[in-house]
Amino acid sequence: MERLIKVCQKKEKLVIGLMSGTSVDGIDAALVRIKGKGEDTKVKLMAFENLPYTAEVRNKIFLLFDEKSSSNKSICHMNFLLGELFAKAALQVADKAGINIKEVDIIGSHGQTIYHQPKTIEDNGYSIKSTLQIGEGDIIAERTGVITVCDFRARDMAADGLGAPLVPYTEYLLYKDKQQNIGLQNIGGIGNITVIPKNSMKEEVYAFDTGPGNMLIDSVISYLTDNKCSYDDQGQMAAKGSVNKEVLSRLLEDPYFKLQPPKTTGREYFGKEYTEKFLKLCETYGVKNEDQVATATALTAKSIADACLNFVKEPLDQLIIGGGGSYNNTLLKMLRCYMPIPVLTQEDLGLSSDAKEAIAFAILANETICGNPGNLPSATGACKAVRLGKICL
Repeated sequence: MERLIKVCQKKEKLVIGLMSGTSVDGIDAALVRIKGKGEDTKVKLMAFENLPYTAEVRNKIFLLFDEKSSSNKSICHMNFLLGELFAKAALQVADKAGINIKEVDIIGSHGQTIYHQPKTIEDNGYSIKSTLQIGEGDIIAERTGVITVCDFRARDMAADGLGAPLVPYTEYLLYKDKQQNIGLQNIGGIGNITVIPKNSMKEEVYAFDTGPGNMLIDSVISYLTDNKCSYDDQGQMAAKGSVNKEVLSRLLEDPYFKLQPPKTTGREYFGKEYTEKFLKLCETYGVKNEDQVATATALTAKSIADACLNFVKEPLDQLIIGGGGSYNNTLLKMLRCYMPIPVLTQEDLGLSSDAKEAIAFAILANETICGNPGNLPSATGACKAVRLGKICL
């Protein structure tokens, strides 16, 4: 406990954030120098590293998403295997920065979500919401020797929240603006937006998942290339196709897009079964391969634009894109056609789309160690702000 108190009292800390998202591409690791806490937080990125999953590991993770192919044994095993890989990523990013891992004060690890159930299920007189992220925090702490904070979503759900999105709190700290209404759209496997009204307090910030990000596009590419490609590199295939307006219109009728925020979704909704539905619809309308990719890409772009139109209360001055989708040129082109405001990327601001979410969990880990809440009830629907995560010493 003395060690924890000592770290808590430091005015400046070296913190590593670890993230593996719904696209399951690999582990993002960001080493940052954090000064202060709460609204006085100042962050400097020291190094970023990505540890790609091997095809074997990625396939094992995908098997966990399907109840038919998953088991207690496989979840237990992968929890510890991913713990080893997260620890490896932390060691690698420290090495890249030229910093001895012993100098690092905290690691914040989101883990890999394998199931997220934000809808309430009544069971034995209890209203149950649930979530499960794997990548054992005690393995990370043991292999690195660094205090590790993990399992961030569960406490928000215990406070009747959706467990996501959690990044909005960190976005408020880093992007708040006195003059402009800012929209921060992350396009990972799932798309999610954070709205920061100009000159706002953190209680006024809100966020929600807009729908599929790269998830459907990636799945369609994998299907069409017989798993030889896992994503549409820079949107090149989509650029060769044309959007099928009939299929796009049918897809936009999905109830999720009309659901009022706060709301969150994931692979459970827009995963395998949704892809099969999409492919069947394309077959019915005789949609060619390149047109299928263009239509899937348009769904992501249009659902984001519609979410801004229907659910964002303030007229946005700009929309800033982060996540892997920011590298899809066709997706960005479509977004700019659908949106009447400037659409920028993190790179346009001199920042990193890749590192953004890993940095967020470094910040959240610092807040946890300092005893501060890390969720925004206005974003997750929780009944109160709570401190997030479990601490592994």
